[in-house]
Amino acid sequence: MTNFFENMAKFDSFGANLARIGMIIVLLWIGGLKIIPYEADGIVPFVANSPFMSFLMDNPSEYKQHMNPEGKLVPENRQWHQEHGTYTASYVIGAIIVSLGLMLCLHPWLPQVAAVGSLLVAGMAFVTLSFLITTPESWVPALGDAHSGFPYLSGRGRLVIKDAIMMGAAVVTMAHSAKAYLRKRATAQAA
Repeated sequence: MTNFFENMAKFDSFGANLARIGMIIVLLWIGGLKIIPYEADGIVPFVANSPFMSFLMDNPSEYKQHMNPEGKLVPENRQWHQEHGTYTASYVIGAIIVSLGLMLCLHPWLPQVAAVGSLLVAGMAFVTLSFLITTPESWVPALGDAHSGFPYLSGRGRLVIKDAIMMGAAVVTMAHSAKAYLRKRATAQAA
């Protein structure tokens, strides 16, 4: 039985690399989608209600009147978002997310950059998880039955809670990249 666990223990580096690849895919894909209006429409409640991000929109208090439900397009709402900074905010957020993904890609060559990128991803995940507190749309509205309201997550809330995994993976890859950098530095100093 000990051999079984010894063999499992050998997968720590493989697991860190697998977590990094998964985060890179998610960061580049989701970050890249932020230039598309439908993706920006989806993040409006998060940005508008966030104490960390609401400054990116001109008039975040009016967002509820102008939300495009997923799968529907109301041109007047799209115009409102265009005029009030929603899409600009989404472009900025997307650029940051893509940049973090690219930083993680540098692990083989610049592990110190990947370590900092992972630290920033953990911070991003923390901000995203804060949406569970700041965004009313994260919860199923109280409908008067036993299966609505807190603790029942809406689709948005289920999307957000997954960042708990992103935060954990970022800490694992941060440590993995930092160790790689320290090894690389020690080898260079010894030479």
